[in-house]
Amino acid sequence: MTDILLQHDNRHNRRHFSNLFCTGIRYIRCAGTLHLHNNKMIMKKNYLFFAVLLMSTILWLACNDAATGTTEAATATTGSDAVLSGQSGVQDNESQKDVVKIAAGSADHTTLVKALQAAGYVDALSNAGPFTVFAPTNAAFDKLPAGTLTDLLKPAKKDDLRNILEYHVYIGVLRPEMLTNGQTFGQANGDNISITVNDGKTLVNGANIIASIPASNGIIHVIDAVLLPPAK
Repeated sequence: MTDILLQHDNRHNRRHFSNLFCTGIRYIRCAGTLHLHNNKMIMKKNYLFFAVLLMSTILWLACNDAATGTTEAATATTGSDAVLSGQSGVQDNESQKDVVKIAAGSADHTTLVKALQAAGYVDALSNAGPFTVFAPTNAAFDKLPAGTLTDLLKPAKKDDLRNILEYHVYIGVLRPEMLTNGQTFGQANGDNISITVNDGKTLVNGANIIASIPASNGIIHVIDAVLLPPAK
């Protein structure tokens, strides 16, 4: 009888131990799963944090580059063409330049550009035209009597300056091959110029045409003397 009771107690103890062991295993598994789950959540949070940080950095760099590009573009605009405004100041680096931009870009025509500005004709000659402009060089203006140019650039002499400048402009395009000996053309101020062709050289009122430059709104004939309208 005693042996039976002892066997019963042993079986009961083994079942109890087995139950405790299984419970422990399940606890360990659950704890491991929870720990793994927590690790994954932490990793996901870390990935999310670094992703947000990376995107913020990329956006900041992009905005910074855009701002730098805008500043550089604004600085470039204030370069050699900053003297021009209105229609004449429109930026276009691909199309053929108009007569004003050609003159403004020439080191030999700074005096002419200054005179056009004083007369308020820069924008007028930047329009569609077409125009033929007989453009005196700086050296041509230097041939004028001393003090003449300085006097013409005064506000009180604006009408006289405009009359002289208009005498250098023909409304239409006169290409070199169109100019023949003995021709006369009516200029913008209402007076005429005369063309002479001698030994292959073309002259306008005695001034040599030393170069011809096509423009988007006409043509420029560079001349070595200032054309003065007939006295009235």
